[in-house]
Amino acid sequence: MIVVHHLNNSRSQRILWLLEELGLDYDIKRYQRDPKTMLAPPELKAVHPLGKSPVITDGDLVVAESGAIVEYLTARASGAESGRLVPAAGTPARLRYTHFLHFAEGSMMSPLLLKLVFDKIESTPMPFFVKPIARGIAQKVKGTFVLPQIALQLGYLEAELGKHPWFAGEEFTAADIQLSFPLEAAASRGGLDARYPNLTDFLARIHARPAYRRALERGGEYAYAK
Repeated sequence: MIVVHHLNNSRSQRILWLLEELGLDYDIKRYQRDPKTMLAPPELKAVHPLGKSPVITDGDLVVAESGAIVEYLTARASGAESGRLVPAAGTPARLRYTHFLHFAEGSMMSPLLLKLVFDKIESTPMPFFVKPIARGIAQKVKGTFVLPQIALQLGYLEAELGKHPWFAGEEFTAADIQLSFPLEAAASRGGLDARYPNLTDFLARIHARPAYRRALERGGEYAYAK
């Protein structure tokens, strides 16, 4: 039996969604973030040394990292659902699929995480004589690098969805599932506005999918869903 070690408000939500789309049976073991630090609890280190989510177990096998889990689960599945979620090898859609499957974490998440860090620096209480220096540095880094990078990434994805209804092409794939989290995070943090109608529509379409709704019901608390 596949077990998803599920951390609230994390990337593991999209693994639940993937499993629902694939029709694979699975169980959930829940973990809660520390309310002060928002970090994963130490219990996750008993599953994998990094102590992060998502991570799944399948018998004695442990698989960590979203992209690796997506590849493992889509390969493990059988039947039409698996074929629909991964385009045929050697096709343009397969190349786009592979690109966007890795783009989600390799490119899109980095500036979003940096924004989260520097937003935290700006809002964290500190001695009055340090506060203007720290906030000045945070605002400078965000203004000159972080926010322009986020705008660049979102603009690229917006344009790609102007060419096809889904990121790999004409069909919904696991690459769309992989990109859901960074786009939900961007929307939650105010990064999606009228400049990105295709991305806004993408989020509305994935949130309406029955498998997505089932994953929410099973996963519980998830702040990024609408």
